[in-house]
Amino acid sequence: STRNGSGSHRMRLLISDANILIDMEAGALRETLFQLPMQFGIPDLLYYEEIEPGSPGLEELGLQVMEVSGDFVAYAQQLPGQHNHLLPAKNGPKPSHNDYLALALAKQETCTLLTGDTNLRIVANKEQVNVMGTIGLLCAMIENQLLSVDDAFKALDRMKSGKRRLPWPEAEKVLNALR
Repeated sequence: STRNGSGSHRMRLLISDANILIDMEAGALRETLFQLPMQFGIPDLLYYEEIEPGSPGLEELGLQVMEVSGDFVAYAQQLPGQHNHLLPAKNGPKPSHNDYLALALAKQETCTLLTGDTNLRIVANKEQVNVMGTIGLLCAMIENQLLSVDDAFKALDRMKSGKRRLPWPEAEKVLNALR
């Protein structure tokens, strides 16, 4: 890992969209998320419009509210025209401008994008941006001994009753493999 002058090494940064944070909230994993040895960032616009009104306090927990530079705002604005017509209708709504801002910020910071949105994942793959989702975060929590596998299943159940959308069978398969 790279070290800066002060001798503290920069933890791996991941940029989150709104739905991952809502999954975490639904799974009662808000605090656990910020115990991971990673840093989490989010575009400022997305945060103030979609996250802060419903769940304030994430900045205190360590969420970094970040600015998307002008070049990358422009990049985000041209993504719908480039990709939206190629996204299958069965995948549901196309990514919003805020979703594309999260992708642009991940590109700007050369880091992984956290999203569970099928369409946004497709675009991220085409744009050479790494993607990780809720299941990957649950696995990281288990690997870092912040959760047991049973705890992770309980969190999944909470997400299910919170009407979150996840590939449930795949999630269960992945978690069972960690027992």
